[in-house]
Amino acid sequence: MSETPVSEVPVSEAPASGTPARRPLRLTTRKRPYVWAAGALLLLVLPLYLDRFWLQAGLFAMAAAIGAIGLNLLTGSTGQLSMGHAFFLAVGAYGYCVFAADGGDGLTGLGLPTWLAAVLAVLVAGLAGGLFSPIAGRLRGAYLGIATLALIFIGQHVLFNAKDLTGGFNGRDVPPLSLFGLTFDDSELLVANVPFGSAEKLWYVALVLLLGGALFARGVLRGRPGRAMNAIRDHRIAAGVMGVPVARYRAAVFVLSSMYAGLAGVLLALVFQRTVPDYFGITLSLEYLAMIVIGGLGSVSGAVIGAVFVSVLPQLLTRYSDALPLVSAPGTGGIAPGEASRYLYGAAIVVVVLFLPGGLVRVAAGRRFKTDPGEER
Repeated sequence: MSETPVSEVPVSEAPASGTPARRPLRLTTRKRPYVWAAGALLLLVLPLYLDRFWLQAGLFAMAAAIGAIGLNLLTGSTGQLSMGHAFFLAVGAYGYCVFAADGGDGLTGLGLPTWLAAVLAVLVAGLAGGLFSPIAGRLRGAYLGIATLALIFIGQHVLFNAKDLTGGFNGRDVPPLSLFGLTFDDSELLVANVPFGSAEKLWYVALVLLLGGALFARGVLRGRPGRAMNAIRDHRIAAGVMGVPVARYRAAVFVLSSMYAGLAGVLLALVFQRTVPDYFGITLSLEYLAMIVIGGLGSVSGAVIGAVFVSVLPQLLTRYSDALPLVSAPGTGGIAPGEASRYLYGAAIVVVVLFLPGGLVRVAAGRRFKTDPGEER
């Protein structure tokens, strides 16, 4: 009697005793590049069809996603609580204005090329993080959170009183970005008979910046630095015993997170076209913490998902306040859209902490990879 070779027996037909057979994931893996390609194509053509409101909402979401990725590297992957993320966004936004503006009206401006001003603003934000990094490298937990909270109060004092740099309470105008001979302002540019204004032009800049920032962060997390960061987060003493320079890694990640925040601040300034000190307060820092908790700590995709949720929600409530119960337009009584969105943030955080500790990104991953009952991943 002939025997069938072991190599010819399908794995799914001979599972180990008591172990449920896994469903093949080959089709899902093959489809994934097509899904990414379809998503990229959709994002590229959206400016041809969306109105200005939705384009600006998308730009705010992409800018917030860049800042959230940086905060997730610091808090989600390294375990350093930061309450001062808004400070570094302000450094990036106002740094760009100072470097790019020509001056006038009593405001300081160096008149540098705008692309160079954007790069320098990000570097200045990193420098500010570097000045704080010795403290960040030695403090942890609530102590670091309180120390970074002080940055918010210092930043607010400077923004309101250094009027020659910031314009004081009224803020200052943001010079439009110029790159490769193209100015990203409201001057009309026809593309496929579609007029492109500042929002349409900035859309593609934001896409490139978000893609580059996400790929770089993912590379960091998947490499040796990412493993060291996770070791510091999970057990600081054990990481030090294994030879990980804990203080140096903490300081370096803080600088990197500050540069991400500076880049997000530059992009936000370009979208707003005017910077005001009130925006860069403690509320903004809390919103960024909500982004990474709701989306998923330690995940680049989670930071993006959380940023979209937190940044787009108040704009949707404002736009559709007339059709929503209990929500009313600002100044007309009832619950203002901004206040209602904060209630929803809080509820979402409670739900995530209690029932979805991995964040919304875990839900998305669970839908993509289906396993048999009783199987864990």
